[in-house]
Amino acid sequence: MSERINPADDGAHMSFDERMSYGDYLKLDQVLSAQVPLSDAHDELLFIVQHQTSELWMKLAIHELRVAAAGLAEDDIRPCFKMFSRIIRIFEQLNSAWDVLRTMTPSDYLRFRDELQKSSGFQSHQYREIEFLVGNKNAAMLQPHAHVPAVHALLQECLDQPSLYDLVISLLARKGFDIPAELLDRDWSQSHTSHPAVREAWRQIYSDPASHWQLYELAEKLIDFEDYFRRWRFNHLLTVQRIIGSKRGTGGTSGVAYLDKMLSVVLFPELWEVRADL
Repeated sequence: MSERINPADDGAHMSFDERMSYGDYLKLDQVLSAQVPLSDAHDELLFIVQHQTSELWMKLAIHELRVAAAGLAEDDIRPCFKMFSRIIRIFEQLNSAWDVLRTMTPSDYLRFRDELQKSSGFQSHQYREIEFLVGNKNAAMLQPHAHVPAVHALLQECLDQPSLYDLVISLLARKGFDIPAELLDRDWSQSHTSHPAVREAWRQIYSDPASHWQLYELAEKLIDFEDYFRRWRFNHLLTVQRIIGSKRGTGGTSGVAYLDKMLSVVLFPELWEVRADL
């Protein structure tokens, strides 16, 4: 039989009457009391935990995206690579979360679905903020948040500012590429649409990576991010299809049909298109 170990013998602090503990620092009393199922269904706790943890990962993704955007605006490119690497890993975690949720069967979900009433992940303001930050702008998506003025104001501000990709296009102009003025001063509340001048800039960069290494690396970080982001959307669709089939979502959308439309949204179009030019 192995010897029983007492952490105190190794110097571990064992009394926290007047010290901050692990639980104190992480506010675990608040975090772990935030899961409040509305039914006696076994799988409702899974549903709540999956969505709450996803919101926490999205909070971190927003933090990283905002810092990366600030760096791009100041031509401070290299530190942004670390942020993008972290964001990509965050979306890897978000993708893995669907694998856990897919252990829930249609019968399991039906036991508590009515308790959700009209609430839906479609209404996640953090997901909307991420979409606006990276360039999928849609003023109509402000409406579900009108009942929370602070959130509505935050999203309106995000909608009206240049997206991450807009900042990248401005960076290309500052680096000497021929970017039209109409792309550098426009209505930022509208999504960027593919432009031949931006596609040509990326063609030059990909044709001579050694001369444009930082921009080349930035391009691949953006592609990595969109790759994982679009996988997240696809995994969302598959999970919904597996659990509710073709039913309408609790938030009123067409469910799988709506999610399928979202798969066609491309965030950085010229970066995908330029591959055919090389």
